[in-house]
Amino acid sequence: MTDDSAPDAVRHLIDERRAARDARDWARADALRDEIAELGWEVQDGPTRSVARPMLRPAEREELPSLLAEPAELGLSIQVVADEHPADLERFLRGLAAHAPHGSWELVIVANEPAYDLHGLLAGIELTEPPIVLDAPGRLGWADARTLGLTRSRGEVTVMIDTSLEPTGDVATPLLAAFEDPTVGIAGGWGVTSADARQFEDAPPGEVDAIEGYCLAVRREALRAVGGFDRRFRFYRNADLDFSFAVRDAGWRAVRTDPLPFERHEHRGWTSLPEAERDRLSKRNFYRFLDRWGHRPDLLVHGDAD
Repeated sequence: MTDDSAPDAVRHLIDERRAARDARDWARADALRDEIAELGWEVQDGPTRSVARPMLRPAEREELPSLLAEPAELGLSIQVVADEHPADLERFLRGLAAHAPHGSWELVIVANEPAYDLHGLLAGIELTEPPIVLDAPGRLGWADARTLGLTRSRGEVTVMIDTSLEPTGDVATPLLAAFEDPTVGIAGGWGVTSADARQFEDAPPGEVDAIEGYCLAVRREALRAVGGFDRRFRFYRNADLDFSFAVRDAGWRAVRTDPLPFERHEHRGWTSLPEAERDRLSKRNFYRFLDRWGHRPDLLVHGDAD
């Protein structure tokens, strides 16, 4: 099934892709997904059907232009995406309201066609700063939705947080403290390292190869250098590796902070998909990461640069 507004060319490719998936020809199905993306449409696979939705197109980007070229107006921007699971978003927002950041800050919410009354949900939560809601032009893939929020932020540091996390204390202060070191471009509460860019392991606080996307903070200058996430990461897995390596390739360090005051809950981006599909999408994203960064041992904190 496709969006009613999808052009005939997209509908034809969707039918071809369905046949390829039925034949378990995953390479052909992935190639067709890329062809559909080049036409400005994203395929979202479910247990029983596939849906094509419009991606963020150049003309629509002009309607919501990036603010990254402008100087920071605030100390901190916090960014989340509202699409599914309103109870998760509400839990996050109530935690944030109870433990609001100090100083100047903003909350940016990307409304990625949520299937619920987002403004009604927000009306029931008292935040110290009224949120900025960005209405996405159609349902966006993970990378496009995150980049939309990142590029519209006004903070010197922008932190994107997954709504599977519930703030239980002051999250902002330890994150901002990491950026007191002018060499740090990206920081967060979870980080990984690798000896070969093939196998990554959880890392203790300190310098790491990559920050995990559950809570990822980035300096404005570093964000300006990379622009955002690679839009081809329409599924979230391993997009954080790619983004972290891009920031570090631009000359910045990545640092895992001491444990942050969050309670972790079920991560819907993972559990809402069938196991076979999420594993396939994860591997596909990892191969994309390897194509770009697999031959850059110089970017590994503990790797062999020779």
